[in-house]
Amino acid sequence: MYQVLLIGGPAGVGKSTVGWEVSAQLQARDVPHCLVEGDIMDQIHPAPPGDPHRAAITERNLAAIWANYAELGQRRLIYTNTVSILDAPLVIRAMGDPATVVTRVLLTAGHDTVRERLARREIGSQLERHIERSAFMARHLDENAPHGTIRIDTDGRTITDIATQVCAAWL
Repeated sequence: MYQVLLIGGPAGVGKSTVGWEVSAQLQARDVPHCLVEGDIMDQIHPAPPGDPHRAAITERNLAAIWANYAELGQRRLIYTNTVSILDAPLVIRAMGDPATVVTRVLLTAGHDTVRERLARREIGSQLERHIERSAFMARHLDENAPHGTIRIDTDGRTITDIATQVCAAWL
């Protein structure tokens, strides 16, 4: 049986940073795991024919990466992606084990925090687009998070503290 930790949330809440810190904390405890940054699984333009939302290419890419990790004996996956908490079926199919145990964590942050974080990160022409999309996704994820999703507010907290809470929820 596999165990998967899905860390989701809109842009600017700290998904990637928290994922890396969760991995660091697990490494310090010698807990075997692997980390996949899901936001890169669908970076193709134009979208593949018949896959306008890029879900099929995401699943194929994740399946290929997971196959390599599983071959090495991995049983735990940390997967960060904006909508990962909604995509558990895709992740389970990619992992090839319907007995996979899934923990969903939705990271949240206030508008001002998100704007500040994105302003530091988005130095090109896409800042306003990312802020608008983040606000939309925050509402969408809040309204559609599956029952049992663990919600963690990241405002005013250290990454170490947030990751400790995530580890406690997962392990």
